Amino acid sequence: MKRRPPWLDWATELQSLAQAGLAYSKDPFDIERFTRIRAIAADILHHHTDLPSEKIRDLFCNESGYQTPKVDARAAIIGDDARILLVQENNGLWALPGGWADINHSIGENVAKEAKEEAGLDVIPERLIAVQDHARHNHPANAYTIYKIHILCRAVGGAFCANSETIASAWFTEHDLPPLAENKTTAAQIALCYAAWRDPHWQPPFD
Repeated sequence: MKRRPPWLDWATELQSLAQAGLAYSKDPFDIERFTRIRAIAADILHHHTDLPSEKIRDLFCNESGYQTPKVDARAAIIGDDARILLVQENNGLWALPGGWADINHSIGENVAKEAKEEAGLDVIPERLIAVQDHARHNHPANAYTIYKIHILCRAVGGAFCANSETIASAWFTEHDLPPLAENKTTAAQIALCYAAWRDPHWQPPFD
């Protein structure tokens, strides 16, 4: 397990504290201080990455309210022939279909929506595989805390159509995987999906 660099933890915590302070403070001097703290957090990211400061401020300093983890929902679709479906992104790497969970949708609805949008498949979400902390299982590290939720799904129809997020989809065997987008899907996570698929009494891990 690759550890997040300390500076990223510090910047993330500063951003979270500043965002909460801006959400609940009424005093104009406190608001000014919390605004400055958030700017410092963005400067830390800018110093350690090649991202422009304007881009960082847009991504890192544009939310309001108490900061909570983001949710990334992924669909594990394994066919009767024991092959798993992956989608290819514009950068050529492959991942389980999925993405950020939308509001007003359950986890199952989000997974089904992502499978349809990215893979063109109609699926039925059937079982929870795992809930994981992105920072403990994927890399590179992200400025946000992300909970990754994997759901075992059954395909019932549909066909792939190229779209703005994916350029191809294909079925792969467990031990013959393509180059993966490891910030989204790792070989270990695919192995976990297979373990859950094989075990009708699977107990989903969470960490």
